[in-house]
Amino acid sequence: MNQPEISFQNVSKSFVHHNETVRVLKNITGEVQKGEILTIIGPSGSGKSTLLSLCNLLITPDEGEVRVQGKEVREWNAQELRRRVGIAFQSPPMLAGTAFENLSLPAKLRGKELENPEQYMEYVGLPKNLLTREAKELSGGQRQRLSLARTLVNEPDVLLLDEITSALDANAARGVEDLIVRINRERHTTILWVTHDLAQAERVGDRVFLIIDGKLIESGPAREFFAGPQTEEAKQFLAAKRESQ
Repeated sequence: MNQPEISFQNVSKSFVHHNETVRVLKNITGEVQKGEILTIIGPSGSGKSTLLSLCNLLITPDEGEVRVQGKEVREWNAQELRRRVGIAFQSPPMLAGTAFENLSLPAKLRGKELENPEQYMEYVGLPKNLLTREAKELSGGQRQRLSLARTLVNEPDVLLLDEITSALDANAARGVEDLIVRINRERHTTILWVTHDLAQAERVGDRVFLIIDGKLIESGPAREFFAGPQTEEAKQFLAAKRESQ
């Protein structure tokens, strides 16, 4: 098998909360192959977002290793790593200024000018006349698309997505979801996607991680996992979620 794009080896992470040390991730071991969409599911507070943050040096593991393209994250230059590994959040941060100023920021940080902003807007399904609009005036779905376009300016190999459709209405969410799948298919971008929406996780995922209480309970091909989870904890989690949804 080829070298995984991202691998976790016995990864643990703790945070201090109200003078108490809380172990958020506990000995996570798993890998993501190049060009794969991995959906990451589990209850709120189970460590899913923490796992993403380890992949581009927003935080570092306390124990174990996280490798990106074979290289341990702490050996990467942070700026170079973040160009290769982009991240998008549920509420994408927008700078004061126009959509164009937001879109061109990654190029500007590298001392370059963004030569084809209209092309990026078109790719993510936004009309080019929005380039002159204040970014903060855009709708939630438009801001999410602009955030993705801004991330794509760096031509990342990996995209980390943290609940990026959960604040959007159903139509906008499906539009952004379709866009992500297209980015994956056309650019072979590896995607780690945290989602609370089980139907979405099953629809878009090649493989799935189920994380509960900081532990990787089960991983495998998404279709097989949703059709017949192997562990009792996974069966209970899916049953409870399906009942509530």
